[in-house]
Amino acid sequence: MEIQLGPLLAALVLAAVFALRIGAGAGELAERVWTRRRWVSAAAGISVAYVFVDVLPELAAQSEAVRKVADESAWFIEQRVYFLALLSFVVMYGIEHIVLSRRRRRDSSGEVEERDAVYWLHLAGFAAYSLLIGYLLTERAERGVLSLTLYALAMAVHFVVVNHALVEEHGAVYRRHGHRVLALAVLAGWGLGNVGEIGEIAFARLFALLAGGVVITSLKAELPDEREGRFWPFCGAAMLFALVLIFA
Repeated sequence: MEIQLGPLLAALVLAAVFALRIGAGAGELAERVWTRRRWVSAAAGISVAYVFVDVLPELAAQSEAVRKVADESAWFIEQRVYFLALLSFVVMYGIEHIVLSRRRRRDSSGEVEERDAVYWLHLAGFAAYSLLIGYLLTERAERGVLSLTLYALAMAVHFVVVNHALVEEHGAVYRRHGHRVLALAVLAGWGLGNVGEIGEIAFARLFALLAGGVVITSLKAELPDEREGRFWPFCGAAMLFALVLIFA
């Protein structure tokens, strides 16, 4: 089994975002220059730009690839990839809805919950999500250094958003071990992806699942709520990274 250096370095960078809890806090200098919330808004903007400029066109291409090799008599050939993206979106949304419901019950009752099934469900969902992102690193590397670099950059700042959200939601419980679980999930995904090649149809399906997860996770972190997103950092980062993707 040949280990490619590019995907390995990318996996280590992505895992480091969780292992070092980047986005979970901010240093004094960062707080003086820009508030933590603005940094998270900018990261969410980059994630959303990646979705609309790179992921959605890629979904269309993968849908066409599936259509070409599938049996023409099969049902819903053109919609299969988009359905998987929708399925991923709904599953991640469902997990977030359960977490939000738990938070409201906890706030209304004043209870302090250390470790519960909802926390483990939330962590398991993001562990599977992180494993998938790590798994697709090798395929991105096969498309060239630029493709791998942009993917790794977009997913790294996306993980900043995820890390921030999990710390805000679960606090000390997540800080104790949750971030390490997600870091290991990224590395495990890279390891699985390095074992063998990903078939065209398998990649299309996995990429669709990734697309739905990125959409809901990025937008949930930034849409106005009690955490008060910052519009201009979000908008500026989104436009800047969109231009980088277009010209790249």
